[in-house]
Amino acid sequence: MLARRFTIVCLLMSLFGMLFAVLVAEAGRPARSWDVAISCRLGCPNQLRH
Repeated sequence: MLARRFTIVCLLMSLFGMLFAVLVAEAGRPARSWDVAISCRLGCPNQLRH
């Protein structure tokens, strides 16, 4: 019984750890160029108007 609970806790903790690692990696990734271009198109004061 104790081994089963330990296994379930370990699986849940590893799942939580993987999800947390994905969130941290996504937050640390630099912005993509098209994301910057879209946000700049909406609000950059120095952009040339066509």
